[in-house]
Amino acid sequence: MPTDAGLAALLNRGQNNDNAILAENQPPLTYAGLRSQIAACGDQLQHIGIGPSDRVAIVLPNGPRMATAFVAVAANACAAPLNPAYRTDEFRFFLEDLDATALIIDPAEDSPAVEVARERGMHILALGPAPENSAAGAFALTEQHRAPPRPTPPAPIDASLILHTSGTTSRPKMVPLTAVNLSASANHIATTLQLAPADRCLNIMPLFHIHGLVGALLSTLYAGASIFCTPGFNALRFFGSLADAQPTWFTAVPTMHQAILARAARNESQARDAGLRFIRSSSASLPPQVLTGLEAAFGCPVIESYGMTEAAHQMASNQLPPGDRQAGAVGVAAGPEIAVLGGDNQPVQPGAVGEIVIRGPNVMTGYVNNPSANEGAFIDGWFRTGDQGVLDPAGMLRITGRLKEIIN
Repeated sequence: MPTDAGLAALLNRGQNNDNAILAENQPPLTYAGLRSQIAACGDQLQHIGIGPSDRVAIVLPNGPRMATAFVAVAANACAAPLNPAYRTDEFRFFLEDLDATALIIDPAEDSPAVEVARERGMHILALGPAPENSAAGAFALTEQHRAPPRPTPPAPIDASLILHTSGTTSRPKMVPLTAVNLSASANHIATTLQLAPADRCLNIMPLFHIHGLVGALLSTLYAGASIFCTPGFNALRFFGSLADAQPTWFTAVPTMHQAILARAARNESQARDAGLRFIRSSSASLPPQVLTGLEAAFGCPVIESYGMTEAAHQMASNQLPPGDRQAGAVGVAAGPEIAVLGGDNQPVQPGAVGEIVIRGPNVMTGYVNNPSANEGAFIDGWFRTGDQGVLDPAGMLRITGRLKEIIN
């Protein structure tokens, strides 16, 4: 896929009649249906005056409609998914910081975000009720305001997604990711994992986080594969979801993997019969004993990777067999270039500890409205991750710590 294309072009590999989005007890949404959703959403947004430069907050529960709403909004405007569990004061901070034009909500959820959106005079776009027997993820918006149409197509350099950093030591920073960033990262992940149309991802990750949005959803769509969208992670339901979805892989954070492993012994046959091609882990360090336990339980390789929001997720990854993978390491460069710099901001010798830096088409160009943060975030074209690590002579990366210890 050309990297200068808009986000909608990310779907180019999906054949019209192939399934894209699936969910329990719902007909599948095909790629043709997903493309229609994107076009219809674009028409609806333009009808009320929302274009590529406008930020649209999305507050929806995990599931197929969240997945399709995100893709449809990001292809036509700038999507800003927010955690539905936020309290009123948190929504007030994020919606003000985003200067969001509109809010998409599920009227059945009674979200406190609606009160804040009304205070700010935002467009409030409610998901209409899904027609009976509609495909997974199908939705329509009901608008409460009218404005002149503004039929400006999005450009690849426009931000398609804005997410906030965790803000554990300072005010959260806004990370703008363009269609180029997102498509590049989806390509990197699909290539690393050798994803093909026959693959199916079981998504248990939240779709307001870069891991779920790109590591699971967009990488799947880039490959023309399918994704089974759950309401979120539930350790008690996980093995049932495996049987329902019949996936070839899933991705999760280490705490989820630990919970899954804790229940694997009492679900031994379900784990073995799942027929997974691989399991992926990212967003934090996976304990080696969890990795080996998962591999024994499911009979497939566990692929640990290294990602962050500013890189549209993936930076390094262990490889599928017969490639190299090492417990305790986050793998080799898997998309962007990776270097380790010393105190003089020059690359260190292999085996020496320094700061991990990256550069590539998936890396953001700078935080929104934050020149001081941007000044410290880049050095000679490299983005400074803030992580310390070491590259061995073969390019295998290990993370050794943080330049600034963070208490989360």
